[in-house]
Amino acid sequence: MADPIRISVDAMGGDIGPQVAIHGAWLALRERRNIRFLFHGREAELAPLLDKFPELKPVSRIIHCDSVIAMDEKPSSALRKGKGKSSMWAALQSVKDGEADVTVSGGNTGALMAMATFCLRPIEGISRPAIAAIGPTLRADIIVLDVGATIGGDAKQLVDFSILGAALARALFDQETPSIGLLNVGTEEMKGHDEVKEAAATLAAASGAGFIYHGFVEGDDIGKGTVDVIVTEGFTGNIALKTAEGTARQVGSYLRDALRADIFSTLGALLAGKALNAIRRKLDPRNVNGGVFLGLNGIVIKSHGGTDEIGYQSALGLAYEMARGRLIDKISEGMRRFPTLPAAPPVPNDREANPA
Repeated sequence: MADPIRISVDAMGGDIGPQVAIHGAWLALRERRNIRFLFHGREAELAPLLDKFPELKPVSRIIHCDSVIAMDEKPSSALRKGKGKSSMWAALQSVKDGEADVTVSGGNTGALMAMATFCLRPIEGISRPAIAAIGPTLRADIIVLDVGATIGGDAKQLVDFSILGAALARALFDQETPSIGLLNVGTEEMKGHDEVKEAAATLAAASGAGFIYHGFVEGDDIGKGTVDVIVTEGFTGNIALKTAEGTARQVGSYLRDALRADIFSTLGALLAGKALNAIRRKLDPRNVNGGVFLGLNGIVIKSHGGTDEIGYQSALGLAYEMARGRLIDKISEGMRRFPTLPAAPPVPNDREANPA
């Protein structure tokens, strides 16, 4: 049997409380027996919860931490107060010390990014870390990044995000050369601001070295699954992510209302129960819960703070797959490949391209 995957859990992070983390871990263990858990938090609260799951207890260890980072705490304040003391910091430190393979937290996103960057440090050559989201499309699952770590982004950062996204696709989807698209206001080469055009030129020159550069993609390509990885900066990516989640809930609500409209609709729903359940699973955001912090010397998974045990189970499952897929090794491989590629040609600015 292969060595177990060790998951370090910030059990106090999130809106609901540690019961979600413990229950979610039990559900994850039922799916993947090859897991061990380190739960960081207040032992007086965690121990009674763990006692409720006898199957989980033998593969778990509680590391007591008094301090908990509040969901509304500013990242700078959280870093000063929680460094070395909080459950969030302790969960990250376990990865840094080699006691765990991956960290999962449902806590304050800004604080987690600040602490993770300070504790684990960015990978050499990566300018800024990114948050990647994985979601279903008409074709297959797709990766979108950045979805909130970096607001704005220059060409270097967009190229970095592309390298990170390609490495994640290789780890998660087992694809040797995943396809990458840059999110833009159109697919034509002349569209978009200079940073996007410059990144596109660099990626076009690099295509084939661990990824295939598809070109510019638009918002509707996210749902179509046109490429394996869609790259953008954090402001646009976060809006795209939240829009997709809201649309899924809206469609699900429409579907429920339609199936309850009258007796004939209800009967039809009963007859089509299997197909409708499959649609519900596809539309349920809990089944794709978990953002991956990329670009750090360690794997960090951010769970939605308000999710339930099913959503937390999904985040833990993603953590397992990232560790098993050797994500950090694949990012390092991508970084080694990329510097040997030819430099991109300079991109003229609008004045040069369209002289008066």
